[in-house]
Amino acid sequence: MRLLRVEPLPASTVLAFGDDAIEQVISLDREGRPFYVYDRERAWKRGLDGRLHVRGRDASGRRLRKTLSRPEALRLYGRWLDAAAVAAEALGPRAREILRWTPEALLDGEGRRYRAAYRWPVSILPPDAYLDVVLQATYGCTWNRCTFCAFYRDRPFQKRDPEAFRDHVEAVRALLGRGIALRKGIFLADGNALALGEAILPLFDIARAAFPGRSLAAFLDLWSGSKKAPDWWRRLFDRGLRKVAIGVESGDPSLLRTLNKPGDPRELLPFVRMLKEAGLALRLIFLVGAGGAPFREAHLSRSLDLLAALPLGPEDVVYLSPLVPEPGTPYAAAAPEPVEDLDAELIRWASSVRRLGLRVSRYDIREFVY
Repeated sequence: MRLLRVEPLPASTVLAFGDDAIEQVISLDREGRPFYVYDRERAWKRGLDGRLHVRGRDASGRRLRKTLSRPEALRLYGRWLDAAAVAAEALGPRAREILRWTPEALLDGEGRRYRAAYRWPVSILPPDAYLDVVLQATYGCTWNRCTFCAFYRDRPFQKRDPEAFRDHVEAVRALLGRGIALRKGIFLADGNALALGEAILPLFDIARAAFPGRSLAAFLDLWSGSKKAPDWWRRLFDRGLRKVAIGVESGDPSLLRTLNKPGDPRELLPFVRMLKEAGLALRLIFLVGAGGAPFREAHLSRSLDLLAALPLGPEDVVYLSPLVPEPGTPYAAAAPEPVEDLDAELIRWASSVRRLGLRVSRYDIREFVY
């Protein structure tokens, strides 16, 4: 393949290769690190920890999701750096950003820097936050007993004091470097950092001072969030909070009890009304397939009834997340009879939610890369 195009964009550098038509595109951040590469069959995403993740189809046409082994990642990094070397003259000054790297530095060196910046891995984000700056105001989840969830089972819930948080923010800023230009907002992690109450306020200020001009988002749970007064959410809005993602999971109380998910769906209406009055945009997450075949109809019908009652607007999104049992969780051990065709069930849910006039998007946790 030959070089067809070089695009020196403000936030990235894009190289396009092919013969008569584009066959491969390599996108690099302003530190010169590849972050997204695709060809006609597959796409590769690089995490901030240096690891490479491939998405596409295998030889039999089945969906492919895989984290590459070290030898595989080093081989691809070397291939992409060789391609960039061919484009050195066309790259001009940006060639120095890219060609200073080695495959080992991209994988091993950046992995060490990532682990120094993030004491615990970033386990999950809402899809619209994949390109946010993630700052861990807390570790873990205050509840951490939902039967289906394994995101935070490896860590106790802890909060960071302002001094420790400031050190963390500086380490993240150094890790991102000029790659910050790709990042859209700030996401305060882990599972429910907003449960901190007043202790979160100085952390908001530190985050916004380090990354000015970016709004904040976070996960939020009904269980702890509904205990806060309306004025609390207005205060957070005034400090830069703009979006919250709530794991509703289902509108069926009996299913929520099966999932050991705290909170009652009836409490969601006043809670959502309070958040909307504060000016916040919502991301409501529902677990499609939860409870398996026995709960299939009640799960959908009661979730739709709940959504129809909520004061949602065009700025809000309903996320539909297919529940894929995680090995080692109580849900997987219980092994409920699964919904027969989960993809078809997702389509059924999406069509039903759209008929309510709401925005809906798929949220597949297997696609997550930070």
